[in-house]
Amino acid sequence: MHKTIASWFGIGFIKGGGTIAALVTCPLIYAIWQKPAGQSDWGLFLFTIAITLIGIFSGNEVEADWGKDSSRVVIDEVAGMLITILFLPHNTCVLIAGLLLFRFFDILKPLGIRKMEALKGGTGVMADDVLAGIYGNLILQLAALIFHLR
Repeated sequence: MHKTIASWFGIGFIKGGGTIAALVTCPLIYAIWQKPAGQSDWGLFLFTIAITLIGIFSGNEVEADWGKDSSRVVIDEVAGMLITILFLPHNTCVLIAGLLLFRFFDILKPLGIRKMEALKGGTGVMADDVLAGIYGNLILQLAALIFHLR
């Protein structure tokens, strides 16, 4: 069960699984956005918290078999993508920009993101993507303010 969850239902076994997991998260976000704005924002927030906690737990469980921060674990990309989009305007351009920013920060790991991988177990697996998502979200929040996207 933990391998299924950590690999986001098998996506982690595909080459480029991290990018694919982030891409697959986009229609999920779009579906959540279809609820009224206040409900969808808080629903997305609660879903993000749940995915992050489940990811930490499952990351701990699969580490013994798959090794530290295995590329097969992609639930961290799901959590990072969700964080990138939290409390932002609900439109496709924001979603695409969020995907690009999240993958930029997740792949290059600047600004202390790489240091997060040193944390133990599932926390280390999830923390770098959480921070990448936070950085992406901050940039998009600033862009939303500057360009009056609210």
